[in-house]
Amino acid sequence: MSQQTPEEGTSGTTTRRAVLATAAATAAASAAATGQAFAAGPSSGPGPGPSSRPGPSSGSGPGPGSGGTGHGHGDRPATAQSPTRELRTLLKEIDPDRIEATVRKLASFGTRHTLSVQDDPVRGIGAARDWILAELRTYAEASGGRMTVELQSYIQEPASRIPVATRITNVVATLRGSVTPERIYVVSGHYDSRVTDVMDATSDSPGADDDASGVAVAMELARVMASRRPAATLVFAAVAGEEQGLYGAAHMAERFKAAGADVQGMFTNDIVGSPKADDGTLDPRSIRLFAEGVPSSETPEQAATRRSVGGENDSPARQLARFVRDTADNDATGMSVRVIYRRDRYLRGGDHIPFLERGYPAARFTEPAEDYAHQHQDVRVEDGKQYGDLPEFCDFDYIARVARVNGAALWTLARAPGTPRNAKIVTSTLTNATELVWDRGTEPDLAGYEVVWRETTAPEWTHVIEAGDVVRHEVDLSKDNVFFGVRAVGRSGARSPVAFPVPQR
Repeated sequence: MSQQTPEEGTSGTTTRRAVLATAAATAAASAAATGQAFAAGPSSGPGPGPSSRPGPSSGSGPGPGSGGTGHGHGDRPATAQSPTRELRTLLKEIDPDRIEATVRKLASFGTRHTLSVQDDPVRGIGAARDWILAELRTYAEASGGRMTVELQSYIQEPASRIPVATRITNVVATLRGSVTPERIYVVSGHYDSRVTDVMDATSDSPGADDDASGVAVAMELARVMASRRPAATLVFAAVAGEEQGLYGAAHMAERFKAAGADVQGMFTNDIVGSPKADDGTLDPRSIRLFAEGVPSSETPEQAATRRSVGGENDSPARQLARFVRDTADNDATGMSVRVIYRRDRYLRGGDHIPFLERGYPAARFTEPAEDYAHQHQDVRVEDGKQYGDLPEFCDFDYIARVARVNGAALWTLARAPGTPRNAKIVTSTLTNATELVWDRGTEPDLAGYEVVWRETTAPEWTHVIEAGDVVRHEVDLSKDNVFFGVRAVGRSGARSPVAFPVPQR
């Protein structure tokens, strides 16, 4: 994208003729291109130029990074980003054998119940904690001092499922960003486990799928990324206390909040170990991603605005989920990301919720269909059937693919500019055009911005308009009829998640 300072170019305009011509071209191209590959991803060409009056797309349509307005083809969103050579190399380094070794090692500690023994070197949650710490420190040796590893502990006083004061410890590896280290992205799994009785802290509780698999994802990404230099800071965490009530994740999220940390995305991986359902059916190329609609942290004032202008499907968590689809649902990961419009599974919860409650965008990865004979079960054989969360029921190649999905999203987040701030729609005068404004980011590699839009009934963004390096853009299309968003573009071609604008009164 050509460079303009905000003083040289602070606004642009896209005409209604261009927008509507593009919409018509989209309909024709979608019919013609069903089942075909996306013609050109945003990162496959040079950055867009500064023109603020793009012409209509042709029937084949350019990708968002090739000039003018853009739209998707087939099942690919208009905002999709093609994997770079760098990303493909990174993802190929994810090793199913290492993931298997991690899962089996965690299962070998007998039980990892939060209330289990903490000072035994071979059994209990303390032994698991110490092993994770040692492994992450080994990975950090490749970082040249940029990755630090710490134990994040506190004493949880008696509370729900915590009958006595208990030390809860997260193991956290932080890879400091090289360009904008204040911007943070988190990936986690929980290393505590349980059996049928959630208060049973002594019986064997291998917790292979729930959740050694998620810890293995976070640890393998820490290993692969330790030697690299992300622009933003990446945090890889193994948290405790999940089964007792999300205690470890809540402590970590609260520490971020108290420090004023700029956490722009968080993923928890919880139960990502197998593509096999309880009836034996397999879905080995799919992963669910749960993303809430109405924000858990929404204030009454924000709720009133949402009821007035819409946006139930445009929370920061939903934009983060769309970003995962844009960057990780492709041949580099070998996976399809199924976004579920729900905070978590029905009446259930996970470690992303404390982040959501504190206003951070967060989402949960979970396998396509859980097998409840191998989750929250005493290890036993009953009527010839093996119960229990044992490693033998995990698919380590599948977990590696889930790690690649996480890695593709996480690495693209870390190399793209941050999500635009203070995106707003100007409402001072009644008009059938829509004027959007936002703050310019401070990233040194920021190239400019794109405006995206879709019909109010569409689940994903369908059109991309190049705005240039400006902080204001007008689209000759009514805000009454469509939803708009804004995303940042880096010099590398990487795009940020979309910011959903609120009214500027």
